[in-house]
Amino acid sequence: MRNICIIIKKQVWDTLKNKTVLIQFILFPIMTLIMENAIKIDGMSELFFTKLFSVMYMGMAPLTSTASIISEEKEKNTLRVLTMANVKPWEYLVGVGIYVWFICMIGAGVMATGIKKENIPFYLLIMAVGFGISILAGACIGIFAKNQMTATSIVMPVMLVFAFSPMLAMFNESIEKVARFAYTEQLKKLMDNMDFDGITPNAICILAVNAVIMVLLFYIAFRKKGLE
Repeated sequence: MRNICIIIKKQVWDTLKNKTVLIQFILFPIMTLIMENAIKIDGMSELFFTKLFSVMYMGMAPLTSTASIISEEKEKNTLRVLTMANVKPWEYLVGVGIYVWFICMIGAGVMATGIKKENIPFYLLIMAVGFGISILAGACIGIFAKNQMTATSIVMPVMLVFAFSPMLAMFNESIEKVARFAYTEQLKKLMDNMDFDGITPNAICILAVNAVIMVLLFYIAFRKKGLE
């Protein structure tokens, strides 16, 4: 636990220095506040921008930041130094995952300011699940990639699928038929209902399958590449 806390503190300081990673955590919360308060259109559904940007946030920020953090430290041989300091690989990965999840949840808390108080717990639960799956996906890419440039090239198409397919599915039925198998699309549908009663067995099944796939990919990537 001590090593995990050290890793979390290290990531806090590194993020404050790395503006590229930092902006990923604050961009969508700020955009949500601006758009929700500045744009009012007749016929627009309630909390339209909050729900739209929330899905994009969960499919983008934790995915890209986790992949960037791990791949950058692999490239700079920071992980080798940490290993020599008796920090186990799982301690490092857990520390990074907790850090990214916690920072993203702070952003989700900012985005939830316009939501009714009774709906905030459900909203935060949805975001927490989405962040967790995205962090696993980002860790897979960060471990598999040789360096940060490779990680960026891999993470971009994956990010586009998970972050933007729910938005495109709103306007295209063909895309919706494919996008419904992604965890971000299912979480968007749950967010549209904003009610625990709206959780269906089908949604739970798809989320579970997505999570299991990410865990398996993470296991394969870690067994093959490790953190060397």
